[in-house]
Amino acid sequence: MRPRVYLPLYPVVLVPDRQRRSIVPAVAVVLTTALIVLLGYGMVAGGTDATLDDAVKRGERPAAPASTMQRPNLAGSGSTSLSDLRGRIVVLNFWAHWCEPCRDEAPVLNRAQRRLQREQLGTVLGATYDDPPVDARAFQRRYKLAFPSVSDVGTRLAREFGTNKLPETFVLDRRGRVVAISRGQISWAFLDRAITDAAR
Repeated sequence: MRPRVYLPLYPVVLVPDRQRRSIVPAVAVVLTTALIVLLGYGMVAGGTDATLDDAVKRGERPAAPASTMQRPNLAGSGSTSLSDLRGRIVVLNFWAHWCEPCRDEAPVLNRAQRRLQREQLGTVLGATYDDPPVDARAFQRRYKLAFPSVSDVGTRLAREFGTNKLPETFVLDRRGRVVAISRGQISWAFLDRAITDAAR
C-alpha cells in the first residue's frame, strides 16, 4: 500500500539550509525591532493620560510629584520640600529673573500670598528655574516678592512637574494634591478661584 501524500493548500517555498541559517538571525532582528517599537508606542500612548494636566482636566486631584525633594531656600539657610508644607495650601510658582511674564505676575502672586496669610490657608512657594541665586535674590528684592522661594538649580523639581517653560504655577490642596495648573502667566481670577477650590 502506497503511503498517502498530503499536498498543502498554499504555496511552499523550500529554502536551502545555507539560506535558512542566514534568514533566522534576520527574522529575529526584525521581530525584536517590531517589539521595541510596539513597546515604545505603548509607553508613549499609555503615558499621556497619566500626566498631571490630563488628570486635573478630568477633575481629579493627583498627588504632587517629588513631594519629599528638598530644595535649598533662596533666602537664609536650610531647605524646604512640599511635604514640609503638608496641611497648608501651596501655590507653587516656577520663575526666573530673566522671565518677563514672571515680572508681570509678581503682583498677582503677592496678592495671593496676602490672602493665604490673612485667611491662614497656606503660602505661595516660588521655585527659581535654574537661576543663579545671586540673580534670583536681586529679582526678589526688585519686585518685592512677599513669599518664600527655593532654588531649583539643575531643574530637578521643575522636571518632575513637566516644567520647561516659564512661568508655570501649580496649586496644591492641604493634602498635597494638585487642584489647578497654569502653564503660562497667571491672572488673579484664576489664582483666586484655584485657592478657593483648594480650600474645599
